[in-house]
Amino acid sequence: MAKRKLSRRQSWRIDKIQAERTARAQRREERTLEELDGSDLGSEQEGLVISHFGVQVEVEASSTELAGQRLRCYLRANLPALVTGDKVIWRAGNQGLGVIVAQLPRQSELCRPDMQGKLKPVAANIDQILIVFAPLPEPHANLIDRYLVAASHAGIKPILLLNKADLLGQDKTHKAKKLLDIYQKLGYSILQVSAYSGSGMQELENVLKERVSVVVGQSGVGKSSLINRLLPEAQAAVGALSELSGKGTHTTTTARLFYFPNGGSLIDSPGIREFGLAHVSIDDIEAGFIEFHPFLGRCRFRNCSHEHEPGCALLEAVAQGHISHERLTSFKSLTANLSER
Repeated sequence: MAKRKLSRRQSWRIDKIQAERTARAQRREERTLEELDGSDLGSEQEGLVISHFGVQVEVEASSTELAGQRLRCYLRANLPALVTGDKVIWRAGNQGLGVIVAQLPRQSELCRPDMQGKLKPVAANIDQILIVFAPLPEPHANLIDRYLVAASHAGIKPILLLNKADLLGQDKTHKAKKLLDIYQKLGYSILQVSAYSGSGMQELENVLKERVSVVVGQSGVGKSSLINRLLPEAQAAVGALSELSGKGTHTTTTARLFYFPNGGSLIDSPGIREFGLAHVSIDDIEAGFIEFHPFLGRCRFRNCSHEHEPGCALLEAVAQGHISHERLTSFKSLTANLSER
């Protein structure tokens, strides 16, 4: 049955009710924060943001006395938005809650634009980014390259992780094998694993050890299944592929940090099918295509579109096998989208 179209007055009333509810919730949070500030707060200490819960964040204590203890904390009004992986200064209250009073400098951060195009951090203080793809759903080089550019821009080491490796060899997996060959020739770190069979998981654990990693990738590639295999106690929700579209269903709703028993931690970020690059420049995109570096700026024409111009260094590099056609197509797509914006 088709949805009933709301009148302008009905839409206005719904928006008004929602705004009033939001305002009431904000006043409640402000009163709670005032009560905490007015009570006897504990001494300042360092902590780590583990996850978000609405206007609160879950913080893990770093001090020797409270090491490992976690509690919900409110943020002082003058603080910026915090993300999983942030290191903070907080004070414990007498209501089982705490107050974050300062944010410590970030060593690194992974950002992406939100629906309004505003740059939004996803996770902080990361050592490496695991770009997960799979034979099914069919991988898209353009999306993988977006992640590679974002990792290059953020100064975070990328590792390409092919999950569901046990599916390789099936009729519909030729694209995954071709992409593996392309990225292997470029020298990227690549792992082939299967969360289902367990193959390659020991090698993955060694790569994750003593490092802070973030997992990204299109929905349906098995990010949550990988986490369940590595950390069964995490009990991350696993979504099934849609039988109609072949695309994954979104299961993770907020970034959360998990620890490995032998050292290291992993941040599971919400599944996203596209990764915007509105925050990067043309130079950043060029830096993310490492095999292009010897040829950039060597075209005969300064405004070369790399389509058909004579003397195009990139087209000549493709003809000579130095650059793959797929990577050039992806490069032109990313630069064209940036130029349009």
